[in-house]
Amino acid sequence: MLTTYYRDLLKFCLRKVRDRDTAADLAQESYARVLSMEQSGQVIAEPAALLRTVALRAKIDLDRRAELRQHESIDGLDDASQPAGPNHWQPDAAYASSQAVQAYIGTIEALPERCREAFCLYLFDELPNKEIAERMGVSLSMVNQYISRGKLACAARRQALDDDH
Repeated sequence: MLTTYYRDLLKFCLRKVRDRDTAADLAQESYARVLSMEQSGQVIAEPAALLRTVALRAKIDLDRRAELRQHESIDGLDDASQPAGPNHWQPDAAYASSQAVQAYIGTIEALPERCREAFCLYLFDELPNKEIAERMGVSLSMVNQYISRGKLACAARRQALDDDH
């Protein structure tokens, strides 16, 4: 079932990293993670959206590892004089970030089906509204409404997350 999304996922990854080999690695990593979720019995309602979300997380992990390697290559520093890592590397911050991503995914998944479809095409595939309207067979005005509804839902989620902190 998931193999039908590979080509779109690869294109998505290529747009994000601009390197064919890295994009292929991200796509493969994403598939491995989603297959693991599927094999553990987790129900996957929107596999294409989940694959893209997992790919974005994998890219963030890749960027963080590259940044960490860059900091580790600084010569002349002993362990005692090494600066503390940025806040986003700290366990609490990483956990909070993970929880925020899960909250956003839940918000997007809670949108009505057609609204979610349009919003995912806009957000993850970065398609222009006109192309989304053509793909879905609806008016441009309806696509604009769907996307606005998705943005409002995510903005409300962001506000709720900010209020919790």
